[in-house]
Amino acid sequence: MSFPVFLAALPAQAAPGMRCELTGPEGRHAAVVRRIEVGETIVIADGAGAAVQGPVVETSKQGLAIRIEEVLEPASPGPRIVAVQALAKGDRSDLAVELMTEVGVAAILPWQPQRSIVRWSGERGDKARAKWQATAREATKQSRRWRVPEVESAVKLAGLVERVRQADRSFLLHEEATTWLPSLGASGEQLGGDAEVVVIIGPEGGITEEERAALVAAGAEPVLLNDGVLRTSTAGGIAVAHLRRP
Repeated sequence: MSFPVFLAALPAQAAPGMRCELTGPEGRHAAVVRRIEVGETIVIADGAGAAVQGPVVETSKQGLAIRIEEVLEPASPGPRIVAVQALAKGDRSDLAVELMTEVGVAAILPWQPQRSIVRWSGERGDKARAKWQATAREATKQSRRWRVPEVESAVKLAGLVERVRQADRSFLLHEEATTWLPSLGASGEQLGGDAEVVVIIGPEGGITEEERAALVAAGAEPVLLNDGVLRTSTAGGIAVAHLRRP
């Protein structure tokens, strides 16, 4: 059985028997909105992979406190999967971030391809990135994970090409590819725990030939996920789940 997860700073050198408080907006949400009560067991994670678990010993309108019963060992993260998500309009980007977080993506790199009608710049870009990060944080808790994926600064083609060159392996989801991602040796175990793997999800209108050629030249492998064309909001989650399988 898994327990509700909340995100907060942990005590230095956390150990069984210590008290751990959950305050601020997160604490008020747990105590007032979720109505967590004394005696219930919860998990408090720092968002970077560390977590403690224990029963609630005190609640108030300002938050709650637990007695640490167990310092949880982080699960093996497998390869570090970076999802390059093309900017999309409406709530499609939010759904993409949510799904990829739920299945364990390590980082999300917003990408502004030529055919994307959404543009991030200046204050608008900062707000959009912050919204993606907030979505990732909430999805982390909902899926009861301990590590919040970082939403990085948006890139254009040149920045993405450089990232592909630096990665241990890169996959470009493309409808005209002839290789199926499931047919490759690309499970989490086969890729290795120290590998950085980039998976690129294009916009609804597809990528240009110039973008495809540049990414392939940098080392990206064009792959298929499905015999149909997937939405940009769902393709990334499916790809990340596949790459994280044992």
